[in-house]
Amino acid sequence: MTALYRKVAAMAAIQTGHGGPGNSEGLSGASLFAGAVMLLSGPLSILMGASGIASDNLFAASQYAYRFDLTAWGWIHIVVGLGLVIAGAGVVTNKSWGRGAGAAAAAISLITQFMFVPYYPLWAIPVMTLDLLVIFALTRFQVGTSGGR
Repeated sequence: MTALYRKVAAMAAIQTGHGGPGNSEGLSGASLFAGAVMLLSGPLSILMGASGIASDNLFAASQYAYRFDLTAWGWIHIVVGLGLVIAGAGVVTNKSWGRGAGAAAAAISLITQFMFVPYYPLWAIPVMTLDLLVIFALTRFQVGTSGGR
């Protein structure tokens, strides 16, 4: 009976390498990438919003379904940028809420960048690509075992 107990205890002690909260191995490479991209994209989005608020004629789009006043777009970018910075900090510091908040912030950023394409496509399309990579990195199912223990 004690051999069976030791075997079950050893199996329970095996940790998965998912980079989640409380993992002694720290962040996975994908989570670290996602956090770093959010910490870079967030301040850039805040600066984009500030420039939109400061100069209402900076970007122009003709007849577009999602046409907002540029000041409104500026505030949208600032709020999304703040969300990206906060979520990115949560991911990099390996907080329990970081991955979920990061995926949500990147998804919201993806939607707002899609709506912003006619205003500044050379900015919006690369940021949309980064948002998709962040969502993939934070939502992928990771299974790993540390064999041989």
